[in-house]
Amino acid sequence: MLLRRDRAMTAVSIVLDVAFHAGRGSTVPAGDIADRLGEARRGIEPVLQSLSRAGILGSTRGPKGGYRLGRAARDITLAEVVAAINGGDGESEDPVESASPLQALVVRPLWDELEAGMLETLGQRTVAEMLRKAAAHGLRRPTPEALNFAI
Repeated sequence: MLLRRDRAMTAVSIVLDVAFHAGRGSTVPAGDIADRLGEARRGIEPVLQSLSRAGILGSTRGPKGGYRLGRAARDITLAEVVAAINGGDGESEDPVESASPLQALVVRPLWDELEAGMLETLGQRTVAEMLRKAAAHGLRRPTPEALNFAI
């Protein structure tokens, strides 16, 4: 599969940003996510779409639209996030045939072993755990707007 580190890190960052900034019943606009990550909105759109198709993020269209978590943060593992942007099929993007026997017999098995270890570790981490780590580092989630019961 050969994980693309940049896409995987972007996907994890997006999901964590949405979990961190979306309040109850509210969404996070794609433009805000892109600004906080220092990315172009057009560059993160394919990742947002993949995450939405996988059910990791939910989306709302319109002027007050944006993204929210598709499930509870405790139920989303980082391995699921990475699988969503890699197609989740475990297939390699590289041709099956290697350029050399050294690559096929030595380098590729090493890469597969490293990836398996990384995916195992990501499978043990949830978005909720990442939110707890953010809090432990002193990051405070934005406070939701106060309820207004004026009649």
